[in-house]
Amino acid sequence: MRLTHSNLVLPSALLFALAGVMVASNSFAGAQVQSPLSASVRAVLQRSVSDQAAPKLAFATQYEADVWLKQMSPRLLKRFPYEPDRLDFLKTVHYEATRAGLDPELVLGLIEVESGFKKYALSSVGARGYMQVMPFWTKEIGTDEQNLFHIRINLRYGCTILRHYLDIEHGDLFRALGRYNGSLGRPEYPNLVRAAWHSHWATQPRNVTKYIATSN
Repeated sequence: MRLTHSNLVLPSALLFALAGVMVASNSFAGAQVQSPLSASVRAVLQRSVSDQAAPKLAFATQYEADVWLKQMSPRLLKRFPYEPDRLDFLKTVHYEATRAGLDPELVLGLIEVESGFKKYALSSVGARGYMQVMPFWTKEIGTDEQNLFHIRINLRYGCTILRHYLDIEHGDLFRALGRYNGSLGRPEYPNLVRAAWHSHWATQPRNVTKYIATSN
């Protein structure tokens, strides 16, 4: 959906705010469903999103880190023309994904489908940012002051939520992705993420266990 104001008279402050928010045009933008959390699960998730450790690459050597960045960087050139921003984004994705026990390249595929790498993407149901995180999560496991359009906060929440869904589904990626998108049991969204991951971001063949390409 494109926002215009050619036929509207809006306050300048409101126009400025609208200019900073891009409505997610992708029909598969996320809509995680709010459900009750046990006290123990909430405590774990709260610890996960509150850790403020500085982003870093989790590789055995700096050489491996440099190789990965060199492979990923050209693929994001059109979306992040300014190299420092591009590298900062990749380093943050890698850190937050690895920290949550996720494949960073899977997370890149999910971001491609969810927001098209638009930092200020906003879905019709209110999901925000790169990983289209629903605002209720800040109340459930964080604080109202946390800005879901902030790159590291958004990626921290998104990766934590996907990890949570994977744990619920005992490692079944198909079902975990369905939960993340609010389309549990339907194949369209998980297959889109898997296709983006394997076609655009995976640096080596993936052996994805418990991934089912069609609904049962």
